[in-house]
Amino acid sequence: MRTSPNRLLGTVFGAVYLLVGIAGFAVTSGIGFFATEGADLIIFAVNPLHNVIHLAIGAALLVSGLKSVPLARSVNTAVGAVYLLVGIVGLFLLDSAVNIIALNGADNVLHLASAVLLLGVGLSQDKTVIRRPTVRVNEV
Repeated sequence: MRTSPNRLLGTVFGAVYLLVGIAGFAVTSGIGFFATEGADLIIFAVNPLHNVIHLAIGAALLVSGLKSVPLARSVNTAVGAVYLLVGIVGLFLLDSAVNIIALNGADNVLHLASAVLLLGVGLSQDKTVIRRPTVRVNEV
């Protein structure tokens, strides 16, 4: 894991998002599962659905980071792409009835920053090198 940026990032981000998901349940008592206004977890708004999503994403990142480089690279890229989409769409969902994960401005910034890091590492690091076998003419 020390030599793979994708495994390291997946493991760290996975652990952080799992902790955020768990901590979110401590502040969302009495908040509706799909509530458009969430409870504050530091400066981020969360509702129970948002917490479940954090747990799922955290588990996927952590497991892939612990398992293998190709899997970590794929999951980092996929989660980064989803976070990029959520970060952009989230800008238009604030104060909207379709904001079922209670996004706020701080969430959007965090999602966009996570997207940049996950996509950046996922797309640029741990690329496999295809090696062609060496053919020797005089081998007998």
